[in-house]
Amino acid sequence: MLQNLPGQGALAEPPDGQPFPPHERVPLLTRDGYRLRAAFFPLPEGVATKGTILLLQGRAEFIEKYREVIGELLARGFAVMSFDWRGQGGSERLLRTSLAGHIEDFEDYQLDLEAMIAAMMPRDLPQPWSLLAHSMGGCLALHHIARGNSPFRRAVLAAPLIGLAGPGGSMAGQVLSRMLSALGFATRRIPFGADVPRLQGPFEGNPFTHDASRFSTARGWLEAYPHLGVADPTIGWVAAAFHALDRFGEDDFGCLSRTPMLMLLAGEDSVVLTASAEKLALRLRGASALVLPGSRHEILMEKDEVRALFWAAFDAFVPGEDI
Repeated sequence: MLQNLPGQGALAEPPDGQPFPPHERVPLLTRDGYRLRAAFFPLPEGVATKGTILLLQGRAEFIEKYREVIGELLARGFAVMSFDWRGQGGSERLLRTSLAGHIEDFEDYQLDLEAMIAAMMPRDLPQPWSLLAHSMGGCLALHHIARGNSPFRRAVLAAPLIGLAGPGGSMAGQVLSRMLSALGFATRRIPFGADVPRLQGPFEGNPFTHDASRFSTARGWLEAYPHLGVADPTIGWVAAAFHALDRFGEDDFGCLSRTPMLMLLAGEDSVVLTASAEKLALRLRGASALVLPGSRHEILMEKDEVRALFWAAFDAFVPGEDI
């Protein structure tokens, strides 16, 4: 059922020669038996401590892609932990013969987050703890926070997956994915889906970033280490995503939440629905939303001017004191 990947557990050597910050490998095992790759980045000596950030990636991402972000968090005084969700990066895959991203139920991802939190608990990590989550990671962070009793004191969600954009997010797309999944096609790639990671496509017209250099850096990781890549999702992944998104529309969603949240949204997002995130932020207690103009979906991989707006909002919202 499970697939081992080359180099599983260790971070890959940077293909551009720029070193990773010092880190510790943290192997994780979920309650249902999946082995995940995780890493802990301690604060450099002499840096004043502000807390710890758990960095949650989006679909098809991997720890290495966030090297620049991790360095920026460390410079701000935050220790960092991160991991690859099951089925992507250096964690175990759910399909043996396909690069397609697959999941049967988004609740399975909560087992990954549970394993990460369990590994954090016995460590003497700087307090307070906060979340920084992108896209699918934002969706999963919201589901975690909504259950109450979260150990995280603040959450910053970058372009969170609250609704899917494009034809795949339409009512017809929802009905088709649910129907095909129920008929036994759950592990098939979505119709007309790419069989290689989207980052390996051309920069021109990409939905992720306006920054050619950061796009090239991310693509360089996949060219050097193809095993980290994930192609388009399966029909089952899409059906599972819609099931998770349905929960956001329920009246009691978030009623147990005690974690203040800031959603930083991309003004030119063609992957997730910015409007859906804005509406949810209005409904949730302690949540706010800010749209960053000129940004495509991957805000943290955008041009410097967009990222400067992101970090200004982050610094104001996650000051580091124990609240």
